[in-house]
Amino acid sequence: MAQSSSIEWTEATWNPTTGCDRISAGCDNCYALKLAGRLKAMGQARYQVDGNEKTSGPGFGVTLHPDSLDAPLRWTKPRIIFVNSMSDLFHARVPISYIREVFATIRKTPQHTYQVLTKRSLRMARVAGKLDWPPNLWMGVSVESSDQLQRMDHLRSVPAVVRFISAEPLLGPLNEIDLHGIQWVIAGGESGFGARPVAPEWIRDLRDASRAANIPFFFKQWGGRTPKAGGRSLDGREWSEYPQVRSALAV
Repeated sequence: MAQSSSIEWTEATWNPTTGCDRISAGCDNCYALKLAGRLKAMGQARYQVDGNEKTSGPGFGVTLHPDSLDAPLRWTKPRIIFVNSMSDLFHARVPISYIREVFATIRKTPQHTYQVLTKRSLRMARVAGKLDWPPNLWMGVSVESSDQLQRMDHLRSVPAVVRFISAEPLLGPLNEIDLHGIQWVIAGGESGFGARPVAPEWIRDLRDASRAANIPFFFKQWGGRTPKAGGRSLDGREWSEYPQVRSALAV
């Protein structure tokens, strides 16, 4: 868990769970898996093999950390917090009862704004009615290619105050995207060894679709060997737009 973050669209990270496994092409070069391997090698107790190596990979089995649930209660300065940068809150191995505890912490800390991002949108939609959605929670889904556009349909079914998509790593054009019911769009290229290139027109088309729908657009990075290798300027400027609700919840 970290009280600050280098991720451009957030300010801090909070990991009440760790661990994940591959679900789609966007996971192929997962930064969290690589980082977990390094942390495990350093002896970090939260990244030990949990007996599920076959599905989760060495040192990256899904693990709950109840001792971390109250961490945001000690953060008095308001901040934007990315929940589970090293996991997926809606993974099948995270019980609904535990998701409720995470949501309870979010509700208890209205000074913060929380961002949850999932690739497991179908489970999210199925359990949404069993959860008490806090007003300071932004819910997002990853949409790395047109093959995953159905995740947006699942997202539209949840009662989050802000629903957003993260098109990162963007692996192809999203020409058929429907932004109805979406309040924020993030886009970016892949970074790290073996990073797959992103075509500028894919980013421009998504930006233009966001502007046409009057939706804030955030361009995170072009990517490359390192996250900052290509910078984040698009057509002569940086795009760092946020939903208007941010000013009310994170000041």
